[in-house]
Amino acid sequence: MAKISTVEQNASIAIQQVTQTSQELLKNIDRGFFQEVQPYINKLYTGPIGHYMAKTILGIPLGNILAAFLAFTFVILLRKILTRHITRFLLYLTHKTETQLDDIIVNELKRPIRFLFVIIAFDLAFQFLFLDNRYTQLFLSTLLIVDIYWVFYAFTPALQKFLDDYSDKNPHLSRELGEFLVRIIRFLIIFTGLVSVLYNFGINVSAFLASLGLGGLAFALAAKDTAANLFGSIALMLDQSIKIGEWIKVNGVEGIVEDIGMRTTKIRTFEKSFVVVPNSIVANTNIENFSRRGIRRIKMSIGLTYDTPGETIRQIAEEIREMLQTHPGIAHDQTLMVRFDRFNPSDLGIFIYTFTNTSDWEKYLEIREDINLKIMEIVEKNGTDFAFPSQSIYVEKLPDNQVTKQ
Repeated sequence: MAKISTVEQNASIAIQQVTQTSQELLKNIDRGFFQEVQPYINKLYTGPIGHYMAKTILGIPLGNILAAFLAFTFVILLRKILTRHITRFLLYLTHKTETQLDDIIVNELKRPIRFLFVIIAFDLAFQFLFLDNRYTQLFLSTLLIVDIYWVFYAFTPALQKFLDDYSDKNPHLSRELGEFLVRIIRFLIIFTGLVSVLYNFGINVSAFLASLGLGGLAFALAAKDTAANLFGSIALMLDQSIKIGEWIKVNGVEGIVEDIGMRTTKIRTFEKSFVVVPNSIVANTNIENFSRRGIRRIKMSIGLTYDTPGETIRQIAEEIREMLQTHPGIAHDQTLMVRFDRFNPSDLGIFIYTFTNTSDWEKYLEIREDINLKIMEIVEKNGTDFAFPSQSIYVEKLPDNQVTKQ
């Protein structure tokens, strides 16, 4: 409990610091511009059209309303241009580095920078409208807090890129684990930003965080299935039993893994159905991962007619074996068997057992088709034929009355 209390205190202090920083930034933002422009607006009230400009709407002179509108519109229209120049300058600096991570960060910062100019536009408009009060400051500081956490969020794509590159260099680490960590970080940024906004509105953040700690047990009991799915997803990513894009069969569902989320695993079946399986089931069920085989088995039996001589059967089996041993699509380091193994009711069976050197379904079918055609050529070359299910009936003697009729 002491550790939890310390974490809550540290989180509360960090949130208060972010909120106070946003308020201090707001006090210093574009204040000099209003003080310099307002004297020129005052001259309108003493000019030829002063009696029009001095008219008030809700207690605000028309001249200041017009100035607020023009200032807001001017900043909004220029924000894309200003953002473009700022990002170009930042990209010019980042292009001097070898990594691409800083380029990703700059590109992601475009929207927070653009949103900052919206805040400036509102601030200017409020100043010209003489609305510099507690409520407008609360509104602007809330927007600024959102923008600060938006900047934090903009770093997560670069973090995702870094983790992806690291997992590519270290095959024992999965991309899915990196994606999961980034999702957790993004959730924490959004959650902390929400709490900061609440603090800015005067809500007691310490009590709020303490209530979360006290309610943790009740929440865990109420959401035990969700917690089980969450821990199941962590187990899947640490074990690396499945990855996105792999062909698996789990809990009776067979298909391609499209996503491994925090709660569920999404599988696209070969019938193109979309199946969502809870991670707790995936983690606690036997998983058959076909993509990790590397090879695929060919197991079949061909039947020759009963009038095929034994020497011909031996010759056919030997030629099939030699064909498979030299075939480029066969895994030659795996088991290979071609044997005349049984007398079936309608044929003489030759058992064939081998493996292709690929697990890709389409390539596997191409190899199997080629092997089947070569087997047909071998059988035809040796002057025999494939048998088909048949039945012979031998009649020893017909009744005398039927013989007389015939």
